[in-house]
Amino acid sequence: MQSTPVHDYYNHDLLKFIPPSARKLIEIGCGSGVLAREFKAIAPDCHYLGVEIDASYAALARRHCDDCLVLDIELADDAFWDANADRECWIFGDSLEHLKDPWATLRKIRQNIPQNGCVVACIPNAQHWSLQARLSIGDWRYEESGLLDRTHLRWFTRQTMLEMFDQTGFTVETGMSRIFDEPDRERFLPVIEKMASMLGVDAEMTIQDSMPLQYILRAIINNS
Repeated sequence: MQSTPVHDYYNHDLLKFIPPSARKLIEIGCGSGVLAREFKAIAPDCHYLGVEIDASYAALARRHCDDCLVLDIELADDAFWDANADRECWIFGDSLEHLKDPWATLRKIRQNIPQNGCVVACIPNAQHWSLQARLSIGDWRYEESGLLDRTHLRWFTRQTMLEMFDQTGFTVETGMSRIFDEPDRERFLPVIEKMASMLGVDAEMTIQDSMPLQYILRAIINNS
């Protein structure tokens, strides 16, 4: 898993989806640890473990996490999974898309997470209207941050996010769309609507799915 540039702001929407009753949490790709800082202000008696692939980020995160491991989660050994089988909440704040095989990681979590556990994730939307517009003219150039962050390895739409969790033994129980003020958006939505109509799919749903920059999801174990 590759890292994006470290920053000192947190995703306030993601914070809202972390169960305040959780007492043992783990954040994969915790950056500077600011989400841990904010959650521990809500639940000071929790144990918050950060996992970071970048040692310099981990050093910053230790200011706020109870501990922070320098680790590529995709290379974690059995000892790691055994030691963290009691973590009730696994947090991925814009980090699942950085994994080579997020499906394998989620399956491993599913095998180890307590029955009352959950996964909370923020995931960029590859169906965003701006990406559709740029792709239509061949302008698909990686950038230092944002939807075309050069460290992204996987791309998801709302539909494929839901499928990923379902395929790995989870059910998405709640979530939200992160939609921001984007003045240029309205010029492109009629084109997207027309393409959807030509493809014979729900045009209104397609428009709605092209607006979020990111989705936040909370998934629980699917015991069926």
